[in-house]
Amino acid sequence: MHKLLPLASLLALAAAPAWAQAPEKTDAAALAKIKDEGMNRSKVMETAFYLTDVCGPRLAGSEGLARANAWSQKKLAEYGLANAAVEPWGDFGRGWDIDKSYVAMTKPYYHALIGVPKAWTPSTPGGALRKQVVVVRATTEADLAKYQGQLRDKIVLLPVTTPPQPNFEPDAKRLSADDLQKLADAPATAPMTAANRPVEPATAERMAAMKTARELRAKLADMLIAEGAAAVLSPGRGTDGTVFTTNGAPYAADAKPVLPELEMSSEDQLRLIRLADAGIPVEVEMETKTHFQTQDLKGYNVVAEIPGTDRKLKSEVVMLGGHLDSWHAATGATDNAAGCAVMMEAVRILKASGLKPRRTIRIALWGEEEEGLHGSRNYVKNHFADPATMQLKPDHEKLAGYFNLDNGAGKIRGIYAQGNEAVKPIFTAWLAPFADMGATTVTLRNTGSTDHVAFDAVGLPGFQFIQDGLDYFARTHHSNQDTYDRLVADDLKQASVVVASFVYNAAMRDQKLPRKPLPVPTPPRAQ
Repeated sequence: MHKLLPLASLLALAAAPAWAQAPEKTDAAALAKIKDEGMNRSKVMETAFYLTDVCGPRLAGSEGLARANAWSQKKLAEYGLANAAVEPWGDFGRGWDIDKSYVAMTKPYYHALIGVPKAWTPSTPGGALRKQVVVVRATTEADLAKYQGQLRDKIVLLPVTTPPQPNFEPDAKRLSADDLQKLADAPATAPMTAANRPVEPATAERMAAMKTARELRAKLADMLIAEGAAAVLSPGRGTDGTVFTTNGAPYAADAKPVLPELEMSSEDQLRLIRLADAGIPVEVEMETKTHFQTQDLKGYNVVAEIPGTDRKLKSEVVMLGGHLDSWHAATGATDNAAGCAVMMEAVRILKASGLKPRRTIRIALWGEEEEGLHGSRNYVKNHFADPATMQLKPDHEKLAGYFNLDNGAGKIRGIYAQGNEAVKPIFTAWLAPFADMGATTVTLRNTGSTDHVAFDAVGLPGFQFIQDGLDYFARTHHSNQDTYDRLVADDLKQASVVVASFVYNAAMRDQKLPRKPLPVPTPPRAQ
């Protein structure tokens, strides 16, 4: 005979959300297999080696990215995944590669300098240049007129606006217990877009100043070509020989011409400027040889699947991914060969462990992320929904969830729930077996700037893991220091087994992961 519950208890049960009424089930035996394979027979560093040292820099549209796409597709097929493909997502623009790059001061004495060609800039005409330098300082359009007639056949030096300062903090840091507790206690936050971002007066002033600076830089570029300048040396952000790279021209196929331009280490740039300001003639020799790829203007993602085995659920999909493209000054190890190597290792673990997921598991290695999340955004638009209209495609209903890794090479410490309160107890249960590995925290906070936001933007459950930052923003992110040597093998092994377990749990549970309400259509500029 069942004991009758008090009315208050019945009312409490009725009011409780569905996700709170039953504990989350996990498979301890499957988890043990995942941990054993991932920690004792890991291939994650081997994968990272091929993506970085072997394939090289992987700028959007470059030959290096094409090599990485082809290698990843082949490797995923070797793991036993089905439907491995390099899938076009749409039109991107020109590819660009460096064939040669060299810069040195030759007067008043010889010294090799640290400089990196800005992406999508041209070669120095006729090979190596050996030219005098001139410093150009301009904060207004009127300042540009002062240099008319002085720049022909000169290498232009641009000023260092933020000189290096002593740094008394360590480059590499792990999240402390206090840091993680603050994340765990943080309230849910909405994804930030141009439509809902609050603009404080100081922020508005900075944005206006940035807009003015961009407009002035465009006018300067036009003037330098008109005046017949030979090349440009501009200061890169960073100190101690680290140069954080950017692009010096658009990747659009019809972009207008610019001069050859190198981004320099701040210390080397400042030495040249000090000598020139002192009236000491300075001569620089430089050569850049670059080439554009204009035959194929499309962008690509690499995709592959572990087919589901449940008759009813195999048409549903759990996705995991990271972006395969990088910047060009190094080999893109922490940004984001690490994330791709972990995701490839996660599916390798699942196949090698002999596990049979009920849902289909699909890995996606995104292209052209660095220029605006193009690979993931267009994949979502092509397969699930366009956030501008929110007209849902049939596959929108079939996605159980998406998991992303792209915050460096540090171990996983938890996961961002993206304001989805219903998944918090689920993820808390999934993290419980990894407390001894340091992964414990579920935060309702939103995090942005990488590929999970494309899924979140159309109401799909997309999540990014919390990672130890290490020296990601201090030293490696988009810099000439982003190499294989910055990777920590034990951290990537830990991340691989955490990701594999999350993906497997999502593929095995009776229901798809809970969803937030569908967002309203978002104009493209607000995305």
